[in-house]
Amino acid sequence: MRVADTTLRLQLETFLMQARAELFPKLSGTGTPADLLNFEEVYLKGGGQFLLVRDEGRIVASIGYLPYDHRFQQLEYRGLKVVEVVRLFVQPGLRRSGLASQLYSALKALAVQAVVEVIYLHTHPFLPGAIDFWRKRDFRLIAVDPDPQWQTTHMEWR
Repeated sequence: MRVADTTLRLQLETFLMQARAELFPKLSGTGTPADLLNFEEVYLKGGGQFLLVRDEGRIVASIGYLPYDHRFQQLEYRGLKVVEVVRLFVQPGLRRSGLASQLYSALKALAVQAVVEVIYLHTHPFLPGAIDFWRKRDFRLIAVDPDPQWQTTHMEWR
């Protein structure tokens, strides 16, 4: 995807921000995340990757990865090539249709081609089916934060 097209860029930002607000209403007032503000530099020119699915021109699903930034001190990934899965969103009416699986398979292929050693992600128990989805893709649970609000669940694929 080339996001030079202003219309597509606006559609993508709208899709991602709406999906984020739906799944994470507590974050809705925190502004646009840095990776989205700098989409082209992060995903197209930097070490990230981003995939999307459109249906009749409308964005209906997305997924990306970024080089892992070592922000979780309990995870030891120094010296490894690690990417973090981000922005997996599928329109509600298309969930459980296989789109997320297809997107992840394509993203994983890009990571393997880039000789990534670990694919990391975090999710939350309040997201229906998320932990099981990732377990079915051979991710293993490595830690759960004790924070009662988010219970951030850290997972990896090696």
